[in-house]
Amino acid sequence: MKTIDTVLFDLDGTLLPMDQDAFVRLYMEALGRTFAPDGFDPKRLTGSVWKGVEAMIRNDGSVNNRTRFWKVFSEAMDRDMEEQETHFAKFYENQFGEAKAATGYSELSAKAVRLLKKKGYTVILATNPVFPTVATYRRMRWAGLSPEDFELVTTYEEERYCKPNLNYYRSILERFGKKPEQCLMVGNDVDEDMCAVSLGMSGYLLTDCLINRGGKALDGFLSGSFSEFYNYAEEMTALEKFS
Repeated sequence: MKTIDTVLFDLDGTLLPMDQDAFVRLYMEALGRTFAPDGFDPKRLTGSVWKGVEAMIRNDGSVNNRTRFWKVFSEAMDRDMEEQETHFAKFYENQFGEAKAATGYSELSAKAVRLLKKKGYTVILATNPVFPTVATYRRMRWAGLSPEDFELVTTYEEERYCKPNLNYYRSILERFGKKPEQCLMVGNDVDEDMCAVSLGMSGYLLTDCLINRGGKALDGFLSGSFSEFYNYAEEMTALEKFS
């Protein structure tokens, strides 16, 4: 039996329904097209962005994810790409919106978050911190959410690890002075979200936009649709026993 007083939510595919492959395709197409007039080859640019993302995922914690991204991105482009950071921010405020076509909307997302917050839970947006704040907040708005709905929103400026590195979850626990047994991780990715269970957290795997790359057995945590999770959240009371 575990005592739960903290709920961590993933964003993409969890609070924000999406076709991840279509989302990435639209995102990268828009990025390449936006920077092409400035003389950047779209294929090289997007390929270099991916190298930066991969570097963040492998980050060892020595620097934050933002620093790791721009260093590797610049190396891949053979020029100081950090000079383009303001341009990237404008992209996320504008053309990035084209990727919204690959996302859906569920009114239950915001309802679940606010319900649990009202009940007294510490609610955290544990989205993989490979995006800057501007891009993270925009995707949150697509889901009907705002930063004020959470005690913490993880972004690449602040975090030093990424999922599925367990240090990502450990750093959140340390920040809030929580033990794993106090936390429930809610997400749609078996590898990136449910890995938190190995630390001692409880897990709820959402199946609407399920990602299970290795076809792993879905045991060790609860699972169901977001509608089913919302029903579960309605029954939860702060400090209740979770089995």
